[in-house]
Amino acid sequence: MRRVGVFGWGIVAPKARDVEAFARHLESAESWLEPFHGFGPDHFLVGRPEFSFADYKPWIDARFPPNRFAALESKMDKPTQFAIGAFVQALGQNPGIEEELERLGTAAHVYVGTGLGALGTIGEISLHLYRAQRRWNRFWAQPERNRELAEYLAHPESLDPTVEVPAFPEDVPPDEVEVAEDRFWEFWAARSPELAEYLEELREIESLTVDGPVETGKMAILKEKQRRRQRLQRKWGAPNPPWHEVSPNLLWNIHNTPASQISMMGRITGLAFAPVAACSTFGVTLKLALDAIRRGEAKAVVIGAADPPPLPVTVGAFFGARVIAADGQVSKPLTTLRGTHVSGGAAIWIVGDLEHMTGLGYRPLGLEPLAVGVSSDAEHLITPSREGPTEAIRQALAAAGAQPAEIATWDLHATATPGDFQEVENLRAVLPESVLVTARKGTFGHGMGAAGGWELTAQYLGYERGALFPTPLAQAELNPEIGGLHTRFVYDGGCPAPTGLAGKLSMGVGGINACVLSRPWRAG
Repeated sequence: MRRVGVFGWGIVAPKARDVEAFARHLESAESWLEPFHGFGPDHFLVGRPEFSFADYKPWIDARFPPNRFAALESKMDKPTQFAIGAFVQALGQNPGIEEELERLGTAAHVYVGTGLGALGTIGEISLHLYRAQRRWNRFWAQPERNRELAEYLAHPESLDPTVEVPAFPEDVPPDEVEVAEDRFWEFWAARSPELAEYLEELREIESLTVDGPVETGKMAILKEKQRRRQRLQRKWGAPNPPWHEVSPNLLWNIHNTPASQISMMGRITGLAFAPVAACSTFGVTLKLALDAIRRGEAKAVVIGAADPPPLPVTVGAFFGARVIAADGQVSKPLTTLRGTHVSGGAAIWIVGDLEHMTGLGYRPLGLEPLAVGVSSDAEHLITPSREGPTEAIRQALAAAGAQPAEIATWDLHATATPGDFQEVENLRAVLPESVLVTARKGTFGHGMGAAGGWELTAQYLGYERGALFPTPLAQAELNPEIGGLHTRFVYDGGCPAPTGLAGKLSMGVGGINACVLSRPWRAG
């Protein structure tokens, strides 16, 4: 079986604009979380990524036309910018690997997913469209531009009595006015004869077709349509139609955009796509990469995940799901189980066929990834099952040819919710009491897709330096019920890295599990 190594990694995380800062901050047990205040004053703590896309402008300018950086800055949402930045970092550990990824052609792949997607762009565009739609409906729902409404106001009996007319906004309680306006304006705009006339004129404009040579004709017809639309707007005094107010950035920021932009930045011509497995995304991308390399389909794969920074919509959704702490204090895994904290950023690795990459002089990093076990609970959206995670662990052990007694350390998914108890219980049903356990979401919070990559990178960096980095957990804070199941945890002092294999479990929303097993590099 082909062996695989990690030959580059990059991180965008809370308090860590790059992998060097990430490693430096891991040496402290302090939490990286900070107040949110995205709703105005509130009691949420979040992991806000430290990042400046401008840091990567020199790299981009050296490889692409001068307008490329500006286009990326204006069109790409944060997850894609985070992923590009982390990818550029990942190229730095082994000089020359950028050229090798390009030279490999279709034997270099990109599997970079996202947990939540480009919610910043989606939210901004949705809000802009909502406001544009309100302006539009309000314009056509005025008596002076709506003969049917004018007739109804003068003679209410003129309307078909079977038609249910929305309430007038001035007739509803104050806190219902906005919804009433939406319903009233939408109803009457749809019945406006003047709007029907406007749309018929617009249809004629849009029906213009290209004549003559396609390229020159295309530009000519676009200009003519624009000229006639402007004349139509002046004639009616109408606001822009709502469909003219939707930015195409919505299309440029679908879930595969981080992967596709990395393929363009690295001129990587092999398969590029976005695996999406919620909190297990990073582990799933690693499994797909191991499989592709071992089947001989790829020599190197860029893997990882990226998430938006904390937004009101994501913090509110986590709160609505009852899995987030909301008292302004750090909620540490394995302690009071009050909930997790929302974070954003990216984790990107470059993994490759060990023989091929070391033959070119590239140095493997951290640990050697051996196997990834995957499973689905097929049971509940959020609450983990006993069977699903356990099956992923057993699958990883079997694929690695390892026994439970060989596992020296283990990193939990642990979200500081009641699920922590069951996760430790599941773990002890498979692994012995000697295993040394870490849980790090009290450090940098919960990035939906990226957190698994942060946790795995922390584990690999620690082994590379012969240590397990400290966690925010003090021994006296350990939940007594969890302490009754297991006592060997990495606390706020850290410890030397034990001899043996390292494991990492991620459990995603929807019951998607990924278990990664790794081992220290052996001499030779």
